[in-house]
Amino acid sequence: MLTLILLILPLISGLLLCWNKNEGLAKSAAIAISLAQIGIFCLITPENSSVAYQWLPEFNIGFKLGMDGLSKLMTGLTVVVSALIILATQGLSYDKKSKLLGLILLTEAALIGVFTAQDGFVFYFFFEIALVPVYLIANLWGGKGISKISLKMFIYTVFGSLFMLVAFVVLYIFSSGSELSALAQVSEKLRPSLNYFLFWAFFLAFAIKSPLFLFHGWLPDAYSKSPTPATMLLSGLLSKMGIYGIIRILLPLAPVGWEKYSCLVIYLAVIGLIYGSIIAIRQSHVKRLVAYSSFAHMGLMAAAALIGSAAGIQGASFQMVAHGFSAVGLFYVAKIIFDKTGSRNLQDLGGMAKRAPKLATLFLVVLLGSVGLPLTNGFVGEFLMLKSVFDFNTGLGILATTSIILGAVYLLRLYQKTMFGPATPFTENIEDIGAKELMVLVPIALIIIITGVLPNGLLELSAALVK
Repeated sequence: MLTLILLILPLISGLLLCWNKNEGLAKSAAIAISLAQIGIFCLITPENSSVAYQWLPEFNIGFKLGMDGLSKLMTGLTVVVSALIILATQGLSYDKKSKLLGLILLTEAALIGVFTAQDGFVFYFFFEIALVPVYLIANLWGGKGISKISLKMFIYTVFGSLFMLVAFVVLYIFSSGSELSALAQVSEKLRPSLNYFLFWAFFLAFAIKSPLFLFHGWLPDAYSKSPTPATMLLSGLLSKMGIYGIIRILLPLAPVGWEKYSCLVIYLAVIGLIYGSIIAIRQSHVKRLVAYSSFAHMGLMAAAALIGSAAGIQGASFQMVAHGFSAVGLFYVAKIIFDKTGSRNLQDLGGMAKRAPKLATLFLVVLLGSVGLPLTNGFVGEFLMLKSVFDFNTGLGILATTSIILGAVYLLRLYQKTMFGPATPFTENIEDIGAKELMVLVPIALIIIITGVLPNGLLELSAALVK
């Protein structure tokens, strides 16, 4: 029942806020709801997490939610990151903020549906719906030309998801119901050619959503032109639906196709990791640099998840959480820099550390977490993922490891170009961050350090997947 409350509270609140015109009330309500969500989540146990209602009884399709370790890991990421994004909007200048907060809460509700769904069609429903409020945020508060860019993003992802729907229908035809456990049992009995189709249908949906190499055409413009709340939602949460889908849906529901084709897509994912890192090095636009950094990280997560080993699945699961916080932190810092300087071009920036030491310190912690420095959460996930790639293929592991060097190059270059060197006309009169920014960046920095020093609590949640 608590899982249902966790889903319904932001859903109803989000709808109400979209029509509310009192921005002061909207801000207070959104923060209160976010804190309540975290409190409810902390009360959820495996015993009280299950929800089951007959949705379409004549077709044996039920509205079924529940949480195992992976679901709890991703739901926890969703409620905490959503709260941080809502806090971040308090310090950002957007009109119609009540509607913006409402759409963020609607996104949170849809994501909770994705990560707790125990039925294939329920999963598909929330998987599709999650993009709608982000699409609206991008259109209503985005930059020049955002309508075409967001439409491209929408078409890409909906196109891929239709293949997933067909795959679920195929499995449903051969099954007695649509529960994921029932679909997994029947998939093992299908003829190989049909299982191959299931693999590619699921993979296409998840590869576009993440996005992965060859399916990332919508990413650079969408991340750089979308308003910061939309970018934070896309990079911190929505992209994780693809990796989660690989672990939760693709591996158990297309096992024969996975055995035949996983090697090919693992190589593609590692190529995307290196490609994204190289492109990031060449960027002079702060937001595009962070976008390609996020794209590169998703490649390694996908490779590790598709390997299917204990280290790979646990590493990818842990890294989804680690990257969720570091990506949100980096995009938030990019927005702060733009608001203070009026520029996102690295050539216009420099010397900010002397004038904004608080920003420089917290930016460094977030950045080092993304680099994967030991004692940060980024290190734990990357170590396990790289171990899985090495175990799979030594040469591929060596290639993947070069991404650590490349990541350090483009992220430390970002820091050096913005924080050090002589001040420019854009940075010479800036002020340090205040309480509103600290309320977002301090929790992110603490989470990066605490979960890096004490990772076992998060690792135990995904341990059941590999027993």
